Amino acid sequence: MEYEAVIGLEVHVQIKTESKMFTRAPAGYGHEPNTLTDPVVLGMPGTLPVMNKRAIDQIIKAGLMLGCDIAPVCKWDRKNYFYPDSPKNYQISQYDRPICIGGQLEIELPGPSRNVMGEHKFIHLTRIHLEEDVGKLNHVENDSLVDYNRAGTPLMEIVSEPDMHSGEEAYAYLTALRQIMVQGGISDCDMEKGQLRCDANISVRPKGVDTLGVKVELKNLNSISGVRNGIDYEIKRQIKTIQSGGQVVQETRRWDAEAGAATLMRTKEMAHDYRYFPDPDLMPVRVDQDWLQNLRATLPELPFERQRRYFDSFDLPYTVTSVLVPDRRLAEFFEEAVDECGEPKAVANWIANDLLRELSAGGIGIEDSKLRPAHIAGLVKLVKDGAISNNIAKEVFIAMFESGRRPEEIVEEKGLKQSSDTGELAGICNEVIGANPKSVEDYKAGKQNAINFLKGQVMKATKGKANPHIVDQILREELDKLA
Repeated sequence: MEYEAVIGLEVHVQIKTESKMFTRAPAGYGHEPNTLTDPVVLGMPGTLPVMNKRAIDQIIKAGLMLGCDIAPVCKWDRKNYFYPDSPKNYQISQYDRPICIGGQLEIELPGPSRNVMGEHKFIHLTRIHLEEDVGKLNHVENDSLVDYNRAGTPLMEIVSEPDMHSGEEAYAYLTALRQIMVQGGISDCDMEKGQLRCDANISVRPKGVDTLGVKVELKNLNSISGVRNGIDYEIKRQIKTIQSGGQVVQETRRWDAEAGAATLMRTKEMAHDYRYFPDPDLMPVRVDQDWLQNLRATLPELPFERQRRYFDSFDLPYTVTSVLVPDRRLAEFFEEAVDECGEPKAVANWIANDLLRELSAGGIGIEDSKLRPAHIAGLVKLVKDGAISNNIAKEVFIAMFESGRRPEEIVEEKGLKQSSDTGELAGICNEVIGANPKSVEDYKAGKQNAINFLKGQVMKATKGKANPHIVDQILREELDKLA
């Protein structure tokens, strides 16, 4: 019997704001433990929460980018549980009236090769709701220490429908979600900093059956590749359990990336009762059309929409768009350069091949580079106008990257301008023809490639400054006279 997996993801994304969700205490990462706190964060008696509008703006923007319906009214609830990382013993969240409802996320699955686009599909969302993050427990030897710096940070939970069927689809989902959140300025989504966290709900069932199998929740998924590996492991485990005559038990399991295996955390006989009730200290939020329109006007182009535009408007290949599109700053750099020179393919090639190589070698991002879009545009124009050859352009590019100087200045200072003087080049071409009778005979015998050797000799004699198109033309004319 064949089985299929059914997977839903619950993704927590920390929202990028200056302060926390219900207080002006600063939000941040990497500070000394328990320094980003105040009486509200610590749940002191008599304190009252005040909503962070910036966080609400951010989750609405996220919902709009993901095609959610934005609730005209949403409310706040207390989710009660008793654990050291929650100083109030409850978390302010949204239960039955979340701010974002429905929606979908477009994903791309791997193609048959890295150079070929894979299948695109949509994963439906159930909801996105806003809540406050909890603190962090640090376990050392015989003690557990709690750091409340993270507590109170705005956090949104994105809940998918069970539309995925493999670890690869979950990987594509998280990759696409992260790109949208980062490019929209919603979150940096750094999993090492806990800004993006994922739990996976996994079950298996015989193919062709509509009912869901017994769900297992997988936690401690600390990287996007870890999500994929953990899900694939759990799918195999459940199928093996069923095929051996056992039963899958509803439980929560912890993924151990180093061991490549999941271990039991706890068995769930029934869902935890969090005793939700409306928070008495917070009013519901009403979102009107003016608010929505103002936020909609700030939305960036979605990555896959940008990619399709690059296909249609610039005729760029998939290999290049798949490099440019995931990084909004890189894509905007590309478009600014194209606006200046009107040569999208040439600009894209310089960025995808040369610029990214140098950035990687230097260990810097494009925002820290001395090279700006105008540098690339100027270099492309020089090659197009025949002022320099492609080989010389490579030398100029390195000098531009290192110094930040304009390409025209570098070409002028180093005397790199390409020679198009036909009289001078004709003399050099005739000298090369006279010095290489074997290549001349090969050309006369119909071996067209022989001319490439002669062109190389001319370029060598001119130290790469000869215009290769004019050299080719002169050589053919002179050789044809000898035929």
